[in-house]
Amino acid sequence: MRVKSVKNGMVDLYFDDLRKGQIFDTPTHTITRPEILAFAEEFDPNPFHLGDSAAVSAGLPSLIASGFHTLSLSFRLFFELHLWDAAVMPSPGLDKVRWLKPLLPGQTIRVRATVLETLSSKSKPDRGIVRMAHETFETSSNEAILYAEAMHRLRRRDALLSNEIQTRDTRSLTGGSA
Repeated sequence: MRVKSVKNGMVDLYFDDLRKGQIFDTPTHTITRPEILAFAEEFDPNPFHLGDSAAVSAGLPSLIASGFHTLSLSFRLFFELHLWDAAVMPSPGLDKVRWLKPLLPGQTIRVRATVLETLSSKSKPDRGIVRMAHETFETSSNEAILYAEAMHRLRRRDALLSNEIQTRDTRSLTGGSA
């Protein structure tokens, strides 16, 4: 299953719907100099994010987006797919975050997310972890600029149905008030 950008709503995936090797592609985003400056001023005020002269003296062609900005944009693009809005739960974290190349003003990025594995929770059977490789590409060169592995915690579809049936059965046993 390869999913490109989703429009007008959710795909409505749950843990049970995901399989190793599934790929999800996002729409693109072109980063602007004002976006880079605003993020840097607020969250990562290193000189090479705030001005060209400091960036050039650091061996860069111009100011660059913060790696955290690139990571944030990448995840924003991914979550705008609305793949699992009803199933998503707080994530236990990221692994192997690597900034491979800088993101420059005017460059356009896209993300490809690939399911690496699915892990059912042993202690909480209503959920599982989907480990995914998130790769961010600069579109004109198609070169990877960021790599991260994310652990997405998702509800199970069958657990949701099981809870609905249990609630309905409890209501029928109690005369409608559960």
